[in-house]
Amino acid sequence: MEAAIPALLAQIQAYTALGIGIIIGLGALGACIGIGIMGSKFLESAARQPELVPMLSGRMFLLAGLIDAAFIIGLAIALFFAFANPLLGAIAGA
Repeated sequence: MEAAIPALLAQIQAYTALGIGIIIGLGALGACIGIGIMGSKFLESAARQPELVPMLSGRMFLLAGLIDAAFIIGLAIALFFAFANPLLGAIAGA
């Protein structure tokens, strides 16, 4: 049993690293695509109705902040698992 614990810890760390990469990668991809689509729609609407640009720009920056906030929350969860992994504590305590 004692010899299996280091192998189990290494496996948990490996799967955690893969999960962290997926969380950060997909979060960044989604945020980039979302901001790109939103920016293109903003430019289209500004070209069609230039008088609405001040109102639309405020809403665009608000949505850009919300999109970035979702990515930052995913990044915080990934960093939590990187530095304070609860799975490793459960195995080490057993």
